[in-house]
Amino acid sequence: MFAELFAVMAPVLAGAGLGFTWVRLDHPYPVDFVTRLVFNIGTPALVLASLSGAEIDASTFGRTMLATALVIISMAAATFIVAKLLRHDWRVLLAPMMYPNTGNMGLPVVLYAFGSAGFAYGITVMVTVSLFQFTLGTVLASRGNPLKALAKTPTVYAIVIAMALLLTDTALPLWLANSVDLMSGFTVPLMLITLGVSLASIQVKSLRSGISFSLVRIPLAATVAWLIGQALGLPPMAQSILVLQMSMPVAVFNYLFAQKSGREPAYVASLVFCSTLLALIYLPVLLAFLM
Repeated sequence: MFAELFAVMAPVLAGAGLGFTWVRLDHPYPVDFVTRLVFNIGTPALVLASLSGAEIDASTFGRTMLATALVIISMAAATFIVAKLLRHDWRVLLAPMMYPNTGNMGLPVVLYAFGSAGFAYGITVMVTVSLFQFTLGTVLASRGNPLKALAKTPTVYAIVIAMALLLTDTALPLWLANSVDLMSGFTVPLMLITLGVSLASIQVKSLRSGISFSLVRIPLAATVAWLIGQALGLPPMAQSILVLQMSMPVAVFNYLFAQKSGREPAYVASLVFCSTLLALIYLPVLLAFLM
């Protein structure tokens, strides 16, 4: 099990390591340009490529989506307590508390642990997290008119289109599906390399903070997800996947939002980095319990 989990997380560490090494060798890296490219082109393409072909019925989609939304809202409310506990600005901690890596890390782990039967639940959780992240996240990261910034966010439109395709069981035309799949290919690698660029300037103090944050967030998220799943009467597999997905490491997108808004991106990078490393330890334990 450890070998399989490490195979999932190794690309994350490799991508960040590449960015870290690139900057340490004094090569230039246009962070602002890459961030705009990922947000405006790569991410919408990734959402459409990942979700347009998923198989899930409307009832299952709705119940699991509601449970995920309640977990996200609960974690947002808990941010104020965690911020006081860690003595850090709640504005910086809000997004990392709410948005785990349910996509490029969560989905492979769900597929490995529960097979194709559970993958639809994993997709549903990812859709809900993405919807919150690219609506509320865009508003919070905006320095001007938040509604105007939201209207100019292509990922929001991509999520709406992907949800419509899911609920109507409609597939993209082959030519468009192939084009979207091609464009989505650069998104995750650039996200990870950009993360590594920020890690090049990280301080030991931030690493300690990242570990402390992860030790608080992970058990809290798992407990909240389990309680909400129980309260809504989710099927056992759906509840297990909800707990697993919401306990994933901090999403890399949180760093990009921090970079865009200028809210301590180096600190947020440490949260992503430390939670990903800790996942090597806690995910096997969590999976043993859930399975």
